Amino acid sequence: MSLYRNFLSVGGLTLVSRIFGFARDALMAAVLGISPVSDAFNAAFRFPNLFRRLFAEGAFNTAFVPMFSTALETEGNEGAKELAGRIISWLVAAILVVTILVEIFTPQIMVLFVPGFVGDQAKFDLTVFLTRIMFPYLACMSLMAAYAAILNSLGRFFAAAFAPIVLNIVNIGALIPLAILTLEAPDTAFWVAIATMLGGIAQLALVYWAIRRAGFVPKLRWPRFDPEVRRFWILAVPAIIAGGITQINIFVGTIIASGADEVMSIIYNADRLYQLPLGIIGIAIGTVLLPELSRHLSAGRELEARQSQSQSLFLSMLLSMPAAGALIALSLPVVRVLFERGAFGPTDSVNVSHALIAFAVGLPAFVSIRVLQPGFFSRKDTKTPTWFAFVSLIINIVLSLALFPTLKHVGIALATSIAAWANVVLLAIFLARRGHFTISGAEWRQEGMIVLLTLVMSGALYGLVVLLGPVFDPGYFFPVQALALLALCVFGAGLYFALAHIAGVQRLGGLLRRLRRRKG
Repeated sequence: MSLYRNFLSVGGLTLVSRIFGFARDALMAAVLGISPVSDAFNAAFRFPNLFRRLFAEGAFNTAFVPMFSTALETEGNEGAKELAGRIISWLVAAILVVTILVEIFTPQIMVLFVPGFVGDQAKFDLTVFLTRIMFPYLACMSLMAAYAAILNSLGRFFAAAFAPIVLNIVNIGALIPLAILTLEAPDTAFWVAIATMLGGIAQLALVYWAIRRAGFVPKLRWPRFDPEVRRFWILAVPAIIAGGITQINIFVGTIIASGADEVMSIIYNADRLYQLPLGIIGIAIGTVLLPELSRHLSAGRELEARQSQSQSLFLSMLLSMPAAGALIALSLPVVRVLFERGAFGPTDSVNVSHALIAFAVGLPAFVSIRVLQPGFFSRKDTKTPTWFAFVSLIINIVLSLALFPTLKHVGIALATSIAAWANVVLLAIFLARRGHFTISGAEWRQEGMIVLLTLVMSGALYGLVVLLGPVFDPGYFFPVQALALLALCVFGAGLYFALAHIAGVQRLGGLLRRLRRRKG
């Protein structure tokens, strides 16, 4: 399958997952609203996800995928499976140790994670309780991510991309009766936490079934420190530090947000909205690109590797720029239609929409990081991106502290976006200096046209929102609002791609041919 076809497969399933995720978030907003209980749940859910991204999606993938792809090219399936078993055994051991320690010392850890909650004993105790329920979710997700990395390296993307849909379906199944029943908010949060754990188990079961069908289940054993495992850790430790720096960014934002009521929930809901295009575009491209580059470089195909990265960057900008423009132009209608019901009121919609605009400014940067980092990781360089992540961390901390007193949630989101753009600039400059990445004059012109077309589309969408006037006011008939928002999204996408075709940025026929193309 071509790079574009694999991206379409992963991106399409990610879109379905995010649609289910929005249904879950809408139900969660209806039952929890923006409240101390929702703050406690979001903090508790964010904590295991922090470690999941650090151990599984971060260090493990960036160090494991290039080694596994090389083993496939040089040692065949059995050699690669043997390597996977030895390395995953270490991952499982590390996750078990971390889980046991966190379960024992949760109160002490949460004092550091959400210091702003300490003054509210009920809120802090609920956060500790929910964290203890959901933290084993980390073990399920980490093992699932390891199996997914193997499947992705084998060119089997479906099961891993479909797994998040399972989590959302389980959560929706729990939230629907909770939205109907009248329960105390802490009781509702408890049952949602239980559903999250069950969803994690279901995801792991799905990916295990897929890897078993592929005949690639790695055999777990008592961890031993052999030369290949040592090499893995040499690659993984800088990636853990880089991932740790990224997660410290989130950690710092959480600490700052915990100092004001409701800010954490506002950030969470805005984050969920911009994660939709990030997941469809950035995560999908990054998931496909790292094993693609690793295979090319293992076989000595440097030119093909550079072409894959250039194509990926162009495609990411072609899609992420208009997505960012649409989120900015339609921020309030999007939040109002998706979330404003039950305990989630008009003021909450305005606050979340402002944070969403600040996050949307950084959306193309978040996507570009996913495209540029594999250029280092596939060449087994995990140290350089670590330094860049550290620089971005310093920028984020300084700006968050400077902007939060006046801009609150908007300041945290804006600091995150600016730090991401700084990371992109550093990644691109150093890849170019090493001769691994170049942008021609024609490609620069294409990027400029993409920005111009995005501005035209965004201006048209904002003008239509103004013309529609009361349709998006609080309390207006919901089905009409939903249809109006859908019509605006379809119009914006149609206008953008029509202009891109006319301007020659991307001929639609050429894009369809790329999606149909297979390797020779």
